[in-house]
Amino acid sequence: MFTKMKNIDTAFGYVRSFTMLIIVGCIVICCYTLHKSFATVSLLQDKVYILANGKALEAYASERKDNVVVEARDHVKTFHNYFFTLDPDDKVIKTNITKALYLADKSAKRIYDDLRENAYYSGIISGNISQNVTIDSIQIDLKQYPYFFKCYARQKIIRSTSVVNRSLTTEGNLRNVSRSDNNPHGFLIEHLTTVENKDLSIETRK
Repeated sequence: MFTKMKNIDTAFGYVRSFTMLIIVGCIVICCYTLHKSFATVSLLQDKVYILANGKALEAYASERKDNVVVEARDHVKTFHNYFFTLDPDDKVIKTNITKALYLADKSAKRIYDDLRENAYYSGIISGNISQNVTIDSIQIDLKQYPYFFKCYARQKIIRSTSVVNRSLTTEGNLRNVSRSDNNPHGFLIEHLTTVENKDLSIETRK
């Protein structure tokens, strides 16, 4: 009688231990599944799909702080390309200048107004002159805000009889603003100043 009770107690203990082991295993599996699910959802949220020319391109979202320098340099480069790339066409000039002025404050508008009052753009058109800019380097200082930048570039001014190569150095500050179609980087150039703009060489065209 007592032996049977002891065997029953032992069997019950085994069943209880086995049941607890199964429950603990289920809990571990559930926790692991939840963890992997949250990790997968988080990873999918970081993915961005861009539709370009009818094709879906995969990109990854990231914090702005990870790309400040890259975006800041591209903002400065884009502004200079629009502002200093000119062709003897009034519509092209206005289009480029308008795009450039979305990226900068009144300091750029002041430079534009001064050039226009001095008939610079009229001279471009009447003289059939083309002007383009090549960016050599852009320095961004993230230790202070607004971010200070300095841009080193070269200008090529193509006239009917000559080609003039000039150095161009500008500096200013970058302030954060809201992103938009006209300002995709979300920066605004402030206190734009031309530090240097001098002739390097003049080549006679044949």
